[in-house]
Amino acid sequence: MEHKETGCQPPEGPILCINNCGFFGSAATMNMCSKCHKDMILKQEQAKLAASSIDSIVNGSGSGKEPAILGNADITVALVEAKAVVAQPSVAVGSSEGGEAIAKKNGPQRCSACRKRVGLTGFNCRCGNLFCATHRYSDKHDCPFDYRTEARDAIAKANPVVKAEKLDKI
Repeated sequence: MEHKETGCQPPEGPILCINNCGFFGSAATMNMCSKCHKDMILKQEQAKLAASSIDSIVNGSGSGKEPAILGNADITVALVEAKAVVAQPSVAVGSSEGGEAIAKKNGPQRCSACRKRVGLTGFNCRCGNLFCATHRYSDKHDCPFDYRTEARDAIAKANPVVKAEKLDKI
């Protein structure tokens, strides 16, 4: 009798998930099961991040002050535009030099120092070249890569400067 007086009625039966996954949903999760609701929220966050990163690339701004996207329609439009923007440069590059680049990569892989065939046993150096077992070390092929500067940068990044805060003297 109390339900009739207040106008609130409990649902007549369990509500199935709106994605037809077979589990039960709830009103708190927009009539979805917990897994489908979590997947939907994750997709929205990924779309929002992708849209903001594409927007910053297109606009050329490196700051983190991109406008927030509030609607699902805006997110899907931004993703479609982003795919179109990414697809256009690859088509243009592929049409101009596509045949030459494919022919070079299909040929046998050779050592950059002695031109010996290396096949699957080639070693890629940090300078960007491929070498055989004899020339794989940097001192054997006069590598132009600056290992010392790279190591300094890695150490500086791994060990930030720690300064103690000044204490108030009593």
